[in-house]
Amino acid sequence: MRPSKPHHSGQKKASTIWGGRFADGPSQLMQEINASISFDKTLYRQDIAGSIAHAKMLADQNILTADDRDQIISGLQQIEKDIAAGTFTFSDQLEDIHMNIETRLVELIGDPAKRLHTARSRNDQVATDLRIWLREAIADIDSMLARLQAALLNQAEAHTETVMPGYTHLQTAQPITFGFHLMAYVQMFGRDRSRFADCSKRMNESPLGAAALAGTSHPIDRHKTAALLGFKQPMANAMDAVSARDFAVEFMSAASICSTHLSRLAEEIVIWSTDRFAFISLSDAFTTGSSIMPQKRNPDAAELIRAKPGRIMGDMVALLTVLKGLPLAYSKDMQEDKEPVFDAKKSLCISLMAMTGMIEDMTANPEAMRQALRKGHPAATDLADYLVAELNIPFRNAHHITGALVALADKKDCGLDDLSLEELQSVEPKLTGTAQAILSIDHAVAARTSYGGTAPDQVRACIAEARVQFLLLTDAT
Repeated sequence: MRPSKPHHSGQKKASTIWGGRFADGPSQLMQEINASISFDKTLYRQDIAGSIAHAKMLADQNILTADDRDQIISGLQQIEKDIAAGTFTFSDQLEDIHMNIETRLVELIGDPAKRLHTARSRNDQVATDLRIWLREAIADIDSMLARLQAALLNQAEAHTETVMPGYTHLQTAQPITFGFHLMAYVQMFGRDRSRFADCSKRMNESPLGAAALAGTSHPIDRHKTAALLGFKQPMANAMDAVSARDFAVEFMSAASICSTHLSRLAEEIVIWSTDRFAFISLSDAFTTGSSIMPQKRNPDAAELIRAKPGRIMGDMVALLTVLKGLPLAYSKDMQEDKEPVFDAKKSLCISLMAMTGMIEDMTANPEAMRQALRKGHPAATDLADYLVAELNIPFRNAHHITGALVALADKKDCGLDDLSLEELQSVEPKLTGTAQAILSIDHAVAARTSYGGTAPDQVRACIAEARVQFLLLTDAT
């Protein structure tokens, strides 16, 4: 390798990149709209990995000498160290991460670097880089989702018997447990992990070696580079390989759904932490104060998570709009694919980390949850079910009888379980003291023993099952 020297990558002529076809360089405005290095430098590790795999394959196929391969790999490894250390100078004049790295490699090792681009194009390079980057991003997201699930499971396990209202239309519906409620999100985030895993499987094919769009006449081995880069196989059609971005759209679709689940949980945290509900409290770590109202504790982390889906969905729509109507194969429009993907990943990851922190941080208020069950007659359905199961009354009639008792309780400003036996029998004479026991909140919760139900024993079983299903056998996984 040649001695390292200062990296001066500026140029006034386009010929260094584009060859002899262009005599003059681009205008300043063209250079600004054309350059992508400000964001695609994010892909430097993936680009270098792809180049190293390509160099190894070219040497194995006797397209490069072993000496050229070794110099190329050594130079690329040095460049990777320089970029990681922050000592590499990126140039807008060199457009993108590929040409910035290649130009520096030429400075370091000379002619062998000029042979690296044999049998490939920036079109297959960038498609390969983005697939590797997204594959790694999905692995990161899966780990974060697993940690969030573990935090939810731990809270659910601590509150399998903490009763609270279950809501529909945000109106009191039936009594449930707090652990049961949190387990719903464990399942949601489990499906998110499954979607990301499916996305990763579909994108795990290598575009490298597709070249510009039609493959190459050089005797390359695309299966070898695919294997070196951890891909299952090379993509079967070179034109599809360079022009496909559905894998990025699929990633952002999964991210949009996941962020929506996070937003729903964030909304509940906002509601639960209000003084009207007071079901939970958050510490100073995930709340902020007011500049004017000293008593305020605002759940800003939850509110910001609640807002993130708009941004992530917008990223997905932006990419879909870029791709809509593009003819095959590559068009420069596709340079607009990376910023939305990078932004969606960043937004989702910060949301996942903040939500995990809040779930671990939150303290439940079981007394407030139980007290909330004094309103809304949450055991009404249990009474109707009792009338059907024990007194053989048709459900529609049972519904009517229970509704009349609810009206009586409302008139007396009390709960159904506060009505005397005489008052119950004034509406339905067949009722006995057993009906009063049915109206107990704890009885109503314990009675729902169907699979997936809210009975504490059932919730405990579902927690154990979830730990195995989602490989969450310890708190740290």
